[in-house]
Formats: sequence, C-alpha cells, structure tokens
Amino acid sequence: MKNTSCTSVSFDFTGRFLPPVFILVFIIGLVANGWGLKTLLQKWKKLKIINVFVLNLGLADMLYLLTLPFLVDYYIRNRQWIFGDAFCKITRFCFNLNLYGSIGFLTCISVFRYLAVVHPIRVMGRLTVTHSVTISVMVWLLVGVQSLPDMFYTKTSGNKSGTCYETTSTEHVEDYLKYSLGWTLMGFCIPFLVTLGCYGHVIVVLCRKNTTDKVLKQKCLKLLFILILLFSVCYIPFHVLKNLNLRSRVLSKQKLCSEWSNGVYIAHQISRGLVCLNSALNPLVYLHGNEEVPAQLRQQLQRAHQMFSRLLPSNSGSVPLAQTADEVQHM
Repeated sequence: MKNTSCTSVSFDFTGRFLPPVFILVFIIGLVANGWGLKTLLQKWKKLKIINVFVLNLGLADMLYLLTLPFLVDYYIRNRQWIFGDAFCKITRFCFNLNLYGSIGFLTCISVFRYLAVVHPIRVMGRLTVTHSVTISVMVWLLVGVQSLPDMFYTKTSGNKSGTCYETTSTEHVEDYLKYSLGWTLMGFCIPFLVTLGCYGHVIVVLCRKNTTDKVLKQKCLKLLFILILLFSVCYIPFHVLKNLNLRSRVLSKQKLCSEWSNGVYIAHQISRGLVCLNSALNPLVYLHGNEEVPAQLRQQLQRAHQMFSRLLPSNSGSVPLAQTADEVQHM
C-alpha cells in the first residue's frame, strides 16, 4: 500500500459483463416467477403457511426484475443514467428490497420447516395462514426500514445523464461503509446464521429418527441444497466483496493505494451479476414449497409432447394416426 496518486479503476468490465447477465435474468426470472405466482394465486383459498412466504418471495423478485431494463440501458450507455435522481434511488431501493426481502422470506421458510420437523406437536394447529401473513408484513417493514437510509445518500452525479451509484459518491463513502457493515450484519449475517442453525438441527433430527417419513427427509434435504446454493453463489460473495470494494474506495480517497483495488472492483461486479441471479433461482423454492407445481409442470410438458407428436406425422408426410389405427385393427 503506497501513499501516492492512485491509478483509476477501469469501468469497462462492468459495461461488458452486467448487461448480458441482466437480460438473461430478466427473461428467465420473469417467466419462472410469473408462472409460479400464477400457480399460487390460482390456489389462493388453499394457500398453506409456507406458500405465503413463497408468494412474497416471488413478489420481491418481480419488483426487482421490472427495474432491470433500465439498468441494462444505463450500462449500455457507458454508465449514463437518463431517468433522473428519484428513479435512480427507486431502482436501487427495489434491488435492496428484493435482496434482503428474499433473505428474510427464505429465513422464515427455514424457521417454519424447523418448527414443523423438530417441534411438530407444539406448533400443530397454532400456526395459521394469518400468522404467516402477519410475519410477512413484518419482514417487509423491517427490510424497508433497513433499506430506507440508503435513499438519503447521494445516488447521482447531478447531471441529466450522470452516474447512478450502486452505493454512493466518493464524498460520502466513509459513512456509507459504516452503514453497509451494519446492514450486512443485520440484514444478512444474522438471518444466515438463523437459517444455518435451523437446518443444521433439522438434519440432525431427521438422521436420528429412523421412523421419519422418507419423503419429508428428501424435501428438507432438497430445500437445504437450494438454500446453500443461493447463499453460496448469490449472497455471501456479494456482501464480502461489496464491503471490500467500499474499503478500497475509502483508501483511494485517502491516497492510500492498494494493489488489489482493481481486482476487488472486478470481483465485486461479478458478485453483482451473481446476486441478481437469486431472482432466477428463487423459483426453485416454488417447486419445493408447492406440491402441485411439479405435477402441473409435468402436465404442461406432456401436453407439449402430445402436440409435437401430432404435428410431426403431418409435417413428415406420414399417414394420419386415425388411419394407422384402423389398419392395425384389420391386420
């Protein structure tokens, strides 16, 4: 680390990497979450406790996905934001609601599974859909309160087509680093430890009880795998690298240059692409949380296969199916 003029970080990587990722996530996430939400809403009167959390998880994803076209435009224009300061803050706020809302609802799902498996008799009949709705409202409020201070930091450079900062300008970067560390602790570390503790205990209980339903054990293991995937790929790298990048900016502002600053910046941009994948990966919870979704998916695939089978003979010049069946009967 040297006390000299710092080499400026190259931002070219961001413009090349993020737009394709955002476009891919937007397409996959919109289709998967739209289909999942439609499936849940069709069974609105039969919603189970865990499905309420899954429904809110999908709403959080849709909220963020609708902002991605504007971010794609921003990075394609070489980080030129043309939609105004207010909408820049709203866009970043939606990202934070999605990120920490997703973590919150995944934590709720983990706690519910823990209670259902480890303390089934105590919670039987005591947990209702009304309770899950109340808890969901509390999660939204808590995430909103945690994310609200972010909107009071400078988000644009002040020009009509300036930068839309993911965090804030260099002028306030020291204060933002302190806020980010506290936010990481409250919004990520504590829910992550709760989730880890719940599923660690659940797996121990399932392994000890030989009489435990094998289907229940498989479902819990599948959900554990999904959560490990989400936290390992999406959430952990983002929070670590976000704070390291902020620390690098603080040092750069103080003219204390570090050799790892450019590498941390690139790694952080990759983690930003990975963290937005949570909106495309969260629908995996639909498959686990709603027992009817896999069956409906199989039905759709069977219908598609039948339609393809009917079209294929006519397109290839084959004899119609009805005629072929009559000939077989007379053979």
